[in-house]
Amino acid sequence: MRQVNQALARGWQLLGPRFLPFADAATKELPLGRLLRLSLFQVSVGMAMVLLTGTLNRVMIVELGVPAWLVGLMVSLPLVFAPFRALIGFKSDTHRSVLGWRRVPYIWFGTMLQFGGFAIMPFALLVLSGDGNGPVIYGEIGAALAFLLVGAGLHTTQTAGLALANDLAPPEARPKVVALLYVMLLAGMMLSALIFGFLLRDFSSIELIQIIQGAAAITFILNGIALWKQEARNPATTDPRMPRVRFREAWAQFMAAGRSKRLLVALGLGTAGFSMQDILLEPFGGQVFGLDVGQTTLLTAILAFGTLCGLALSARMLDRGGDPHRIAALGILFGIAAFSAVIMSPVLDAVMLFRFAAFSIGFGGGLFAVGMLTAAMDLAASGMSGIALGAWGAVQATSAGLAIAVSGTVRDAISALSEHGTLGPAFAGPDAGYSAVYHIEILLLFATLAAIGPLVRSGRRSSLRRGQGFGLAEMPG
Repeated sequence: MRQVNQALARGWQLLGPRFLPFADAATKELPLGRLLRLSLFQVSVGMAMVLLTGTLNRVMIVELGVPAWLVGLMVSLPLVFAPFRALIGFKSDTHRSVLGWRRVPYIWFGTMLQFGGFAIMPFALLVLSGDGNGPVIYGEIGAALAFLLVGAGLHTTQTAGLALANDLAPPEARPKVVALLYVMLLAGMMLSALIFGFLLRDFSSIELIQIIQGAAAITFILNGIALWKQEARNPATTDPRMPRVRFREAWAQFMAAGRSKRLLVALGLGTAGFSMQDILLEPFGGQVFGLDVGQTTLLTAILAFGTLCGLALSARMLDRGGDPHRIAALGILFGIAAFSAVIMSPVLDAVMLFRFAAFSIGFGGGLFAVGMLTAAMDLAASGMSGIALGAWGAVQATSAGLAIAVSGTVRDAISALSEHGTLGPAFAGPDAGYSAVYHIEILLLFATLAAIGPLVRSGRRSSLRRGQGFGLAEMPG
């Protein structure tokens, strides 16, 4: 494993510090090689996110002919466990074990859940599409189980993994360490999208099975390497006889803060506004512009690259003392413009405008997510960092799941009305259902601006001071 650490460190250093804004996250306690090895679990999480919300939803809708409402429901199932992220983090903090491990059991079981979900998913999808030998209902049950297992494993692994990174890093380096992990998540999404797009240039059921099973094996390998000899055993911290704070008490104390509720409302509205398009972006490109699987999967990479650019800009603005609420509002404005461009792209028959809109959606979403996370970090200044950032992750993921589920239903309903001519000739094209969803997203983003407004006026400036640096402490995903 030492050779793996050294190889990762050498490869990272070849890029040069100019291209590594978080390279100084390494410390004596957490060397760069060990930190990069730990970050591999974020790569596996990014791969799973691309597979679920990008490649699979397009394949299910376009190639396998599964109704979009059912696809939206399936893709949203992994987020059923999102509300429990705060509880998962709290439980790993207070885990009782004679072995002395707090984070390892959660990361390990999360990995096993992901592996199991990916192992049964391709066969369930084939039965669901009608190509199998069994009734379709068996495919629906199997696909639902597969998506649930992957979702439970993804949330458990990421929550405990980020908590482990926070434990290993010294206090002064924690923000940059977890910021690096977030960058690795986006890098994993971009790399996976490019690879999946290349492998699925000529779609076939066999290739789909191979890719999903390959993702299962890679998840097991990456998470195993990331976990190996990272957490030292400390039976004193996991002694079953130690008193534990109750989760209900910690949650009540957090919600008693004045700005907590409004911040979570704004976060939920904005996340829903940016997330409804998650399962529609690639099918939109395939059905409206006739793009193949590889070209539409590339859209996910473009969106992830936009998110990285949004992260870089928000880091610069926060480092100069910028207000996190204003940064989030700026991201919403970019999102409104981006969704407007998506709506106009088929009218103008401009596929490049559509691709640029995909980049802008990621850019605006990155600004919004970082701004709202930093605001949550300010709320956590009183010592409730775990519960505050856990609530951030729970609200964000839950809102995204509900938005994804609703978007598929709305798209199908409007498309059915359009095909029957109920909406008139102006809404007779294949983009009618998609356009309705993008209009709803614009309305949600305007509602988010209204919710953020009082926070900008009354909220104090970010606790990050000029020159202090930027980090996403305990980034919940």
